Amino acid sequence: MKVGIMGAGKIAATMAQTINGMRHPEVELYAIASRTLEKARDFAQQHNAAKAFGSYEEMLKDPEVDLIYIATPHSEHYSNIKLCIKYKKAMLVEKAFTANAAQAEEVLELAKANHVFITEAIWTRYMPSRSIIDKLIEIGTIGKVHSIQANLGYHIFQKDRIFKPELAGGALLDIGVYPLNFALMAFGHDVAKIEGCCVKSDTGVDFMDNIAVTFKDGKFASLHATCMGPTDRIGFIYGEKGYITVTNINNPEKIEVFDTDHKLVRVVPIPQQVTGYEYEVLSCLEALKTGALECKEMPHQKTIEVLKLTDTLRRLWGIHYPFECLP
Repeated sequence: MKVGIMGAGKIAATMAQTINGMRHPEVELYAIASRTLEKARDFAQQHNAAKAFGSYEEMLKDPEVDLIYIATPHSEHYSNIKLCIKYKKAMLVEKAFTANAAQAEEVLELAKANHVFITEAIWTRYMPSRSIIDKLIEIGTIGKVHSIQANLGYHIFQKDRIFKPELAGGALLDIGVYPLNFALMAFGHDVAKIEGCCVKSDTGVDFMDNIAVTFKDGKFASLHATCMGPTDRIGFIYGEKGYITVTNINNPEKIEVFDTDHKLVRVVPIPQQVTGYEYEVLSCLEALKTGALECKEMPHQKTIEVLKLTDTLRRLWGIHYPFECLP
């Protein structure tokens, strides 16, 4: 599976590092495309990619490319995806998949009609830690679960992708999707209500979010996201017989189980990894081998459902991007 990367920023570099570090006989970092050939060549040289292209379309014309990793800003995903579909290229698309659910529904229908594989790169959905947490809940380690608390924060408000509305900026699509997915992975997608509040920047995007999710079976999630500075990044899953803590919900480092007396009763090991990105790459490899059009870890319907929730929050907060018309 020869991978071409679209965009040459930090997240693209992490994916390149991942593929090279995997040393997998069936996965190769093959190409990089940037808006300038000079930047693409520098990236290719640094990360040992065979080809460098000064435009996205040039890379898509290369018949050797099997999978495109889209590592551009959220605002560009919609047009990037449509371009990849034009050339029948399989895609792994960084989160947020698109800026809103309407865009996602349109491109997913188009991909299906053209028999093109596509999946969202919300990496926590693919990690082994996901099944570890699911199993702990399933076997009743903490009894009947009832609520979740989770937070994630970084000092990134000064970055263009965060403060610029034209880049689909804000904490929600960049950071908030992680605590939201953390809750949905544990409690499912049967959401009865989502509400919350935010603190906006001078540019009108959200910089700090508090989100409350009520599930149809009565479970509840309290979530926090901020681009103003670091938080402890911990997720708590509460049950009748204790609780589970996950250190760093964005890339789990440690899973611990506590009893009703707050005593640590179990530390659950997490497999060593290259960066954590390798699991979504391996899932894409398996899907392409079997002819699947989506990954089981993040089905298309779930991508749409998450975006519908973020759409609801943005409508509630009065946030829209210059390029969109929300229903």
